[in-house]
Amino acid sequence: MDYLLPIILIIAFLILFFTFVPVGLWISATASGVKVGIFQLVAMRIRKVAPSRIINPMIKATKAGLSIPINKLEAHYLAGGNVDRVVNALIAAQRAGIPLDFERACAIDLAGRDVLNAVQMSVNPKVIETPVIAAIAKDGIELRAKARVTVRANIDRLVGGSGEETIIARIGEGIVTTVGSSFSHKDVLENPDLISRTVLEKGLDAGTAFEILSIDIADVDVGRNVGAQLQIDQAEADKRIAQAKAEERRAMAVAQEQENKAEVEGMRARVIEAEAEVPRAIAAAFQNGKLGVMDYYNMQNIISDTRMRDSIAGTQQTDKKD
Repeated sequence: MDYLLPIILIIAFLILFFTFVPVGLWISATASGVKVGIFQLVAMRIRKVAPSRIINPMIKATKAGLSIPINKLEAHYLAGGNVDRVVNALIAAQRAGIPLDFERACAIDLAGRDVLNAVQMSVNPKVIETPVIAAIAKDGIELRAKARVTVRANIDRLVGGSGEETIIARIGEGIVTTVGSSFSHKDVLENPDLISRTVLEKGLDAGTAFEILSIDIADVDVGRNVGAQLQIDQAEADKRIAQAKAEERRAMAVAQEQENKAEVEGMRARVIEAEAEVPRAIAAAFQNGKLGVMDYYNMQNIISDTRMRDSIAGTQQTDKKD
């Protein structure tokens, strides 16, 4: 039983040694021609760096003929970058003949862009399909166009360049400008390539991470007659304005009529009031001796004669109407 304790200690030591020291990874690196010491791998463990995340990409780079210092790979890993993706992008760029150094690839990766996808897009351009874009020609007809844009990644502008959303927005702006400057929608329907030429001449890929290779108008449909609808809406608005003004004039006329009626009623009231003063004036004239009895009878005769004539005149007018 005394010999079991040393054996257990030896086994425990070996387990801890092979767990902490990646001997298998060191053997793979040495067999692949990667010069790395066993103590370097242990130091990576101490610096909290996964040795496999550094050594495996370095093996691929060495086999591809790329010479990348292990310290740079470890520094990129500690900065939060994807070492394997950067190495794959460098290998793909080398095979495609695209100039891409390690520092630029790391900068692109740390900027949040997929550097491998960018290299692949440089070799195999991507087709971006825009949504349906509505534009109105000068004759008031709406056109709904959809475009397919073939773009290639620009490695030099990946850091700081805008993305696909900017390309789509600028294409939409170019379509709206081209259709809006056309005198007739028929011109655009007859020559859809007019949109492509106009958009390409504007250099819409400036400041973006892409290079526009071609713009193809996939579909152009005729939409609403916006000009006619605007005229209808304008006519309806003019009609409502005219109705409002007519109603305002009618209300003013009614108010004026009411005011005239009030004035007439006031005049009648004053006449009635004046007529009520006549008997009093006559009585006062009798009392003051300014009016005699014969004068009063003559006045009454005149009044009666006037009423009789008015009655006869009214009767004659009624007969003429009949």
